[in-house]
Amino acid sequence: MAVLPDVLASGLDIVFCGSAVGPESFRQQAYYAHKRNKFWPTLFAVGLTPLLLAPREYRRVLEFGIGLTDLAKHRHGMDSVLAAADYDAEALERKLRRYRPRALAFVGKKPGAAFFRRRFQRDVTAFGQQPERIDATALFVLPSPSPANPANWDLGPWQALAAYLRK
Repeated sequence: MAVLPDVLASGLDIVFCGSAVGPESFRQQAYYAHKRNKFWPTLFAVGLTPLLLAPREYRRVLEFGIGLTDLAKHRHGMDSVLAAADYDAEALERKLRRYRPRALAFVGKKPGAAFFRRRFQRDVTAFGQQPERIDATALFVLPSPSPANPANWDLGPWQALAAYLRK
């Protein structure tokens, strides 16, 4: 059973994919629930949601054409406790082929790197849109909004993603 259920539907604009549910999100049973996580304020700041959602309202993202999932659906914890075997790139690819969102954005380099190594045999070196696609789905890697990763925070790639979705 998944730690948190996917929030997916056909025809979404964007699906955000993290590594795994963090400890606070597991405790609250809500995506990106740590009080210092920038995920929800960033969605609002870049115009992907018209209001600032609270983590407990995570299911409402569907109203705004947004989906949520994780690469490791059956484990929770910080990235440092996850093993390569915890990441299921094949399951994520099946979801992309089934739901066909316009874009998928990895929320952090760790899940992006795990997916790209498995699927495309390459490492992720830069944030932003990647040259590969899965069918019609564009792929992005974004800086993690987690408070555990403040040194790599940059709003720019999130703004570029929002601009891409407005096209």
